[in-house]
Amino acid sequence: YLVPKHEILTPEEKEEVLRKYRVKPYQLPLLRTSDPVSKVIGAKPGDLVRIIRKSPTAGEHISYRYVIEG
Repeated sequence: YLVPKHEILTPEEKEEVLRKYRVKPYQLPLLRTSDPVSKVIGAKPGDLVRIIRKSPTAGEHISYRYVIEG
C-alpha cells in the first residue's frame, strides 16, 4: 500500500500521451528495468508507465516514466 499504482500503457495510449505533452519518450523521467516495481509489472525497455499517486490537495497526481534497460 506504500507504493503508488503503476500501469503499462498500450501503444495507442503511449502515442496519445506523447502527442498531448509534445515530448519524445527520452524527455520523460526514466524507470529502469532493474527497478523492483518494473520487474513486478513486467515493464520492458520502450514501455511508458503511468504512475497514479494519491494527493491530499489534488486527489490524484498522474506522472509518466519511460522504461530503459538497466
